[in-house]
Amino acid sequence: MNYLLGAFKPSCNVSIAFSDGKTRKQVPLKKENGQTVLVPLFQSQENITGKITIDPLQGKKVDHNGVKIELLGQIEMYFDRGNFYDFTSLVRELDVPGEIYERKTYPFEFSTVEMPYETYNGVNVRLRYVLKVTISRGYAGSIVEYQDFVVRNYSPLPSINNGIKMEVGIEDCLHIEFEYNKSKYHLKDVIIGKIYFLLVRIKIKNMDLEIRRRESTGSGANTHVETETLAKYELMDGAPVRGESIPVRLFLSPYELTPTHRNINNKFSVKYYLNLVLVDEEDRRYFKQQEITIYRLQETT
Repeated sequence: MNYLLGAFKPSCNVSIAFSDGKTRKQVPLKKENGQTVLVPLFQSQENITGKITIDPLQGKKVDHNGVKIELLGQIEMYFDRGNFYDFTSLVRELDVPGEIYERKTYPFEFSTVEMPYETYNGVNVRLRYVLKVTISRGYAGSIVEYQDFVVRNYSPLPSINNGIKMEVGIEDCLHIEFEYNKSKYHLKDVIIGKIYFLLVRIKIKNMDLEIRRRESTGSGANTHVETETLAKYELMDGAPVRGESIPVRLFLSPYELTPTHRNINNKFSVKYYLNLVLVDEEDRRYFKQQEITIYRLQETT
């Protein structure tokens, strides 16, 4: 589809093709209109190459003031929709002002592109990478074409990954100790742990473990925080007794997690928490929350 910034219909079709588009892995990307499309997958420091084809409609010519392609990394806040914050902006001039009478192809190349952040579609913010072709025209309005692609960056296994051990309780009523085997997990990991009941003087009905994602956008008075419960795992149904221990084994792969994002370009953060929830027979709820780090581990083929 051509995007036109003017009152005149475009006199040509514009297409953007990646050099390795047929062999590169394709991943789903949800568009603004709610539709999901497959787009190429890249990671930081890769070369992004391809060609632009401009094909005038039959019997028409394209008068232009130049043709360029941009590689953009952008952040858009949904409460400020339409305003993009560019953290990556690379430009290649493809043609000088002139006229195009027949199909014309322009190769392009962006070498070892620094793409430090992952593609992200959240509740209040999205981070995207896009190729933007502009055929500059005067009175007729410029012709603009976009091609999205996805960036995922991978992390090595952490050299230090300490376990989590915490205590929670209500004085003279409840004393629980819980531990998890580590504090950093990759997207296909398994959370392994154990809950110990050291003192139980209230009647507990059930206990759940939740995975929560907290997305923070903006800053100061304009900070927006959205918390989603992505997983709810029942650990226990019924009253425990003193000295009892409950094992924890929660697989992360079924859930739509992303890596943890910390203060991305001073615009947003995405953090994950393990939330232990106990409910007593009077439906009172007790919580204990612990932050964990999620990262993307390089997949082996």
